[in-house]
Amino acid sequence: MAPSFLSLASLYSFYLRHCFTSSGLSQKTINVGDETTIHFWAPTQLRQSKPNLVFIHGFGPVSLWQWRQQVQFFAPDFNLYVPDLIFFGDSTTKSSERSEIFQAESVAKLLETLGVEKYSLVGTSYGGFVSYHIARMFPERVEKVVIASSGVNMKKKNNEELVKKAKLEKIDDLMLPQKPSDLRALLGVAVSKPSLLMVPDFFLNDIINKLFAENRNKKVELLSGLTIGQDGSVNISPLQQDVLLVWGDKDQIFPLEMAKDLQGLIGKNVRLEIIKDTSHVPQIENAAEFNEIIKNFLGASP
Repeated sequence: MAPSFLSLASLYSFYLRHCFTSSGLSQKTINVGDETTIHFWAPTQLRQSKPNLVFIHGFGPVSLWQWRQQVQFFAPDFNLYVPDLIFFGDSTTKSSERSEIFQAESVAKLLETLGVEKYSLVGTSYGGFVSYHIARMFPERVEKVVIASSGVNMKKKNNEELVKKAKLEKIDDLMLPQKPSDLRALLGVAVSKPSLLMVPDFFLNDIINKLFAENRNKKVELLSGLTIGQDGSVNISPLQQDVLLVWGDKDQIFPLEMAKDLQGLIGKNVRLEIIKDTSHVPQIENAAEFNEIIKNFLGASP
């Protein structure tokens, strides 16, 4: 493994931290209950006049790598809270719980501990599962919900088809790559124009070591602990809040048809916005359109 000063991933992490701090956020770690510790980014100076907005990351790198362009865009007009989910970064627990419901309860406890009484949620992929459960369990706290690229209506066969498409044996080989070929398989289904497929192995190994290797065994347990997608049925309780679904038209992890089906299941007031020529990470591939769509939904004017 290359030392940090030779690691492009480490250097880019320094840049990302600068982006967060220059947007008025600082990183903190607090205990949530007796067993769980959450690392998160929050406003350095809280403004009571601003609404509260929570960004919840997907499986993969920590939140720092997933929400940079959203933090810079929304920070002027929102109090932003950007947690790292349990076993990502410095967030951890001694509990044996591994479900996305436990993740949701932990994020809700974090916000309650911070005195954040009302907030809207933006969750992508696995973070969309977590956001859904927060909104379902705490309707009195959650104002609006954005679920991006997140098959809350996933069935067991969807995972099986995805692994087959990626030409791998298990879902954790795809979501938690251990070698360059695994990472190339992930990029092949996650982004519409996977330019990283052409980069040399040493660079991909650097990404794997810096962004995917930490707590890998625990993250495998998180995948096994999912309550969503464990059988052939869909069990969704409609949300009370206004819901926005944002999807890339080329998403291969949760294909667009899943979004159209989800629109009729997840609530009464549901909008679906499709971003062309993007795949599973439209917040990165076309951040400008992604941000504008969410801004319009939230009714704010960053």
